[in-house]
Amino acid sequence: MVAGGSVIVSRAGVRTSLGSLTVTLLDTLMLARSGVDRMAERRSDDAWIAGLRSDPASRLVCVHAGGAPVQQDDSGVHLVLRSVTDTDAPPDDVTFLGVDPDDVAYFVEHVPDRECHGHQEWGELRTVGSRLDDRDAGLLVTAVALDNWRGGHQRCPRCGALTITQQAGWSRRCASCETQHFPRTDPAVIVLVKDEDDRALLGRQGRWEEGWFSTLAGFVDPGESAEAAVRREVQEESGVVIGAHPDDVEYLGSQPWPFPASLMLGYHARAVQTDIEVDGEEIAQARWFSRAELVAECKAGTVRLPPDISIARRLIERWYGAELPGDWSRPISPRR
Repeated sequence: MVAGGSVIVSRAGVRTSLGSLTVTLLDTLMLARSGVDRMAERRSDDAWIAGLRSDPASRLVCVHAGGAPVQQDDSGVHLVLRSVTDTDAPPDDVTFLGVDPDDVAYFVEHVPDRECHGHQEWGELRTVGSRLDDRDAGLLVTAVALDNWRGGHQRCPRCGALTITQQAGWSRRCASCETQHFPRTDPAVIVLVKDEDDRALLGRQGRWEEGWFSTLAGFVDPGESAEAAVRREVQEESGVVIGAHPDDVEYLGSQPWPFPASLMLGYHARAVQTDIEVDGEEIAQARWFSRAELVAECKAGTVRLPPDISIARRLIERWYGAELPGDWSRPISPRR
């Protein structure tokens, strides 16, 4: 439910009705998929977790530095999953991920390198995420996110003492001051801005190659709403001003981006002042594109778009009205 409205699920996606406004949310976000129940209510049940860890049917995936062992066949890319009983890793190095509809439990082993049990082929989440099925995509996104958090929280941020794993890997307790720490997610907004002629505003980061364009994005400041962040980030980075009416900022969906710990909140927005003045630091170039201009430049190779794993690509395609060819994509970037 949405306060003051309703939610309707259809083959086209999720349609949210808010009074007279109906919005179809994005439903093809590659890193927002999952095929397991996280069973958060059972993470503190040590006996239950121990039972799953001793069950040969429970599966285990290794993860290190944003990737995992994979194998490929005619149907696509798949995670290499082993029995959880095949590892002698201590509890601190193994995190519970969830249970699938067939009651099979899944765990991740946090390994120190990519020599995991002799497997040679590894896939980065950024490069293989869109080729995994729903179950494997959800497992790897969660595993990478938890691995990044765990790597940065071996010591307590408050007092510096070592932390101890709890709740099957989903929290850490300080051995000295007893503070409990949980995985964090940093909200970030990402937005395709449209003008009165229905052109799209795209920008190029200073560290990107010429011709690489994407939607604008930025982190939500403390004490700031996501909608306020959309308006602030767009104006700071491009000089373009978003309208003040609530309908001028349209929420379309979210996708985890665990590089290292972001949640991307996707929007379309309407500009009321379209003069461009980039900040010259984060954004080196910004341009308005009509659909015809974007197609012509992508075909000519002078413009490259975000790959399909990113929410930026879906925001652009939502504006364009159709999927865009994969060979118009640029390599994935750490931010979007």
